[in-house]
Amino acid sequence: MATYAFQARHVADTSVLAERLASLFIPGTVITLDGDLGAGKTTFSQAVAKAIGVKDIVNSPTFTIIKEYEGSEFPFYHMDVYRLSLEEADDLGLDEYFYGNGITLIEWGSLIEEILPPQRLEIRIESDGENGRSFTLQPSGEPYEAWCMKLQQNGWLK
Repeated sequence: MATYAFQARHVADTSVLAERLASLFIPGTVITLDGDLGAGKTTFSQAVAKAIGVKDIVNSPTFTIIKEYEGSEFPFYHMDVYRLSLEEADDLGLDEYFYGNGITLIEWGSLIEEILPPQRLEIRIESDGENGRSFTLQPSGEPYEAWCMKLQQNGWLK
């Protein structure tokens, strides 16, 4: 599988990546985010929410597991599965979100990889100091592969 890279020097760059991706979203989009604590998963999630027209304040759903928001075109489902076992995650019926008409963004998605849809966009975020972040994007299936190739052709991804 191909991987793509994006380098953010400032928080504003993270927002630009979120906006570029959000412009390509379709109903049923699933994105996983992984990275160390403080890497910027929630910051990226907030940027995605803003890009799709969510007006509410978006914060980490660490203790609520799932937060639902209304965007201008799609519902936005923001999940944090860090505190869940695979069995607990499976019992929650997350597939209703994954295969629904919204945009699903899962922080710590690698922890529930076995129940994730085979087609998704996996993003790993690593801190490069105070404001810098390195993003590694790994698309699985259409349309995610096409999105990454398009962003690469436009000079946004390497």
